[in-house]
Amino acid sequence: MSTERIALDVHAHLIPVGHEGISQAEGVTWDPATEKLVIDGHAVGIKALFHPEALIAWMDAQGVERAWISVPPPTYRPGLDAAQAEAWTRALNEGLVAIAASHPERLEPLFHLPVGHPELAVAVVRECVASGRARFAMPTGEPGLVLSQPSHAPLWQVLDEAGAFVFLHPGEGCDGRLDPFYLHNLLGNPSETAIAASHLVFAGILERHPRITICLAHAGGTVAAVAGRWQQGFATARPGLDTTVEAPAKALRRFCVDCIAHDPALLGLAESVFGPERVVFGSDWPFPMGLLKPHEQLAGLSAERRRAIFCDNPGRLPG
Repeated sequence: MSTERIALDVHAHLIPVGHEGISQAEGVTWDPATEKLVIDGHAVGIKALFHPEALIAWMDAQGVERAWISVPPPTYRPGLDAAQAEAWTRALNEGLVAIAASHPERLEPLFHLPVGHPELAVAVVRECVASGRARFAMPTGEPGLVLSQPSHAPLWQVLDEAGAFVFLHPGEGCDGRLDPFYLHNLLGNPSETAIAASHLVFAGILERHPRITICLAHAGGTVAAVAGRWQQGFATARPGLDTTVEAPAKALRRFCVDCIAHDPALLGLAESVFGPERVVFGSDWPFPMGLLKPHEQLAGLSAERRRAIFCDNPGRLPG
C-alpha cells in the first residue's frame, strides 16, 4: 500500500549548528565531535535537530514533499539584550537559509523573529521581504511579552503589508508550578499559545491586519477549549473588553492551526472552531510530542479529512 502524499509540513525544527554565529555566540558551546550543544546552561538533547539529512530521510519515509523549517524553543533565548538578539537572530536565520539552499526543492525557512525586541523584529521582516521572503516563526511565552502592546503595532503593520505567514510557537513560560511532571510542555505550551491568541483576538489585531496568516502550533493549544467562553464574555460585555472589535467566534476563523492534537475528537473541535479548511499538517519533527508517524497517528481520520490536512488546506497558505 502506498504512503499518502503530504504536500507540506509547516512545523519542523532544525538548529543550524554549522553557522559560526551559533557556535561562537556568548553563552553557547558546541562540540562537533560529540554533537553536544549547550545554550545558556541547558543542553539540547535531540541530536537530530543538527542533521537536515535526517529530516529529509524522515520526509522521504513519510511521503512529505516540503517542510517549512524553524528553530525550536531552546534557541529562543528571551534574556538577550537588543545587540545580542540581533546577532543571534542573524545567525539563526542565515543558518536556516543555508540549510534550505542545500535542499531547495524540499525545505524553506521560517525566519525567526526576536519578538521581545519589536523594532528589531520589524527590521528582520523588512530585510526578508526585500529579498522576496515573507514567512516567519514568532516565539511566544517570553516573560512580560504582550503581543497587544502598542510597541508591537509596527510589527503587525509590516507583516500585514507583506501578506506574511507567521507561525506562532510557544516557548517555556516562567511559572514554577509547572516544573514537575513535564508540565511546562504538557500544560504550559498549550496555555501560552492561548494567551498569545487571546491578545490578538481581543485587541482586534487580526481584524485590522487581515493579510497576515497566523498559524498556531499544536492545534491552537487550549484555544478551541475556551473559544466558547471567550465568545460568551464578549457577548455579555465583560469588564475590560472592547466590544467594538470583531467577536471572538469570527476572529478565530482568521487563524490556521497545525493538526497536532493527539486525539481525533480534539482535532474535530479545532476544525469546528477555526474552520476545517484552516487545519494544516505539522509534525513537530523531531520531538516525540509531535506526529513522527503521521499516517499511523492520524489513521483514525477519514480519508477526506486526511486529504484536506495533508494537501488541500496547505495549498491555501500564502505563496
